[in-house]
Amino acid sequence: MDRSAGEGARGADGAAEVKSALDGFLSEFSVFQGDMKMALQQQEERVGKLDRKMTGYGRPALAGGEQAAPHQKAFDAYLRSGDDDGLRGLVLEGKAMGTAVAADGGYLVDPQTADTIRSMLVSTSSIRAIAQVVQVEAASFDVLIDRSEVGSGWATEAVAVGETATPTLERISIALHELSAMPKASQRLLDDSAFDVEGWLAGKIATRFLRAESAAFVGGDGVDKPKGFLTATKVANASWAWGSLGYVATGAAADFAATNPADCIINLVYALGADYRANASFVMNSKTAGAVRKMKDADGRFLWSDGLAAGEPARLMGYGVLICEDMPDIAAGAFAIAFGDFRAGYTIAERPDLRILRDPFSAKPHVLFYASKRVGGDITDYAAIKLLKIAAS
Repeated sequence: MDRSAGEGARGADGAAEVKSALDGFLSEFSVFQGDMKMALQQQEERVGKLDRKMTGYGRPALAGGEQAAPHQKAFDAYLRSGDDDGLRGLVLEGKAMGTAVAADGGYLVDPQTADTIRSMLVSTSSIRAIAQVVQVEAASFDVLIDRSEVGSGWATEAVAVGETATPTLERISIALHELSAMPKASQRLLDDSAFDVEGWLAGKIATRFLRAESAAFVGGDGVDKPKGFLTATKVANASWAWGSLGYVATGAAADFAATNPADCIINLVYALGADYRANASFVMNSKTAGAVRKMKDADGRFLWSDGLAAGEPARLMGYGVLICEDMPDIAAGAFAIAFGDFRAGYTIAERPDLRILRDPFSAKPHVLFYASKRVGGDITDYAAIKLLKIAAS
C-alpha cells in the first residue's frame, strides 16, 4: 500500500508540474500574441502615413483637399489676427510656402483662394478669356516667331536641287510687371468667425486685378504695365507689314456708313487671313455692340445672333463676341472693334504665385491687405489681329 501511495503521489506531482509548465507557456504566448498585434498595428499606421504623404506629393500644384488644409488654416489665422507662426516653415506640395518674406511682399496665398481668384479672372469679360495665357517662373517670357514660310520647291531627277530660303525667326520678349491691390476690412469683421475672410478677399482681389488687367491688355503703354494691342502702330490693311496692325475703315468720318453699314464688318472679317479666322473673335464694348446688333445684310437678316445656350457668347457673322468695356466708343478716328485670333495674336505671361501682406497699422481701425502678382502681355503675331477704324478711309 505504501509503495502504491508513493507512486500516486509522484504521479500527482508530475501532473502538477506539467500543468504549471503549460499555464506558463500559454501566459507567455498570450503576451507574445499581444506584442505582435501591437507591432502589426504600429506598422500599419506607419504605412498608412507614408501612403498619405506619397499621395499628397502626387497631387497637382494648387490642388485642394486634405493636403491644403494645414496651409489654409494657417493662412486664415494670419488674415484674421496676423499670427504667422503657422505659416513659417510650412511645406506644401514639397515646396516651402511659409518662409519669412514679409519684408519682400508677404506670404503666398493658400491654394483655394488662388484658384478662386484665377477662375474669376478667366471667366470675366477680359482679353484674358480669349488670349494665350502662360505661367512662367522668370522675370520675362520670350516668344520665337517664324515669320517666313519654310523653303520648298519642286525637283526633277536630272536637275540639281536649288537652295531654299532660310526661315526668319524673331524674338518677342514679354516683361512681367507687378500688379497690386489693397482691399481693407475692419478688425471687428475679421474677428467674426462666421465671416468668410478667404472668400471676401478673393472676390476683392479678383475685381481690382480684373479692372487693371483689362485696361492694360487693351491700351497699356508697356511702362510698368502690360502692352495693350491697341497701342501698336496701325496702318491701312492694304499697306500692312509686320510690326503693325492693319485696319479697315467704316466709310464715314464719325460713325458707320449711312448706306450698307454692315459692309465694313464683312470687310473686317475677310481682311484677316483664312488661317486665323477659324479661331477668331470680335472684341468691342457695349455701346458699339448696341449699334452693331441692329445691322442687317442685303436680305434683311441680322448679322448678330444671341447664344442658344446659357453661357454661350453672342455671335456676329458666326464668330464669338467678347464685350470688353475698355474698348473705345464709336467716335471719329477710334478703333472701336477688333477681330482676330487672340490666342495666336496676344500672349499674357504671369507668375503663378500670389502674395498677401497684412498691414494693421496704416489705416486703423481697418486692416489693409496688400496683394501682389506679376503679369505681362504683348502682341505675339501681328497678322492675327485686325481693327475697324471709324473713319471715311
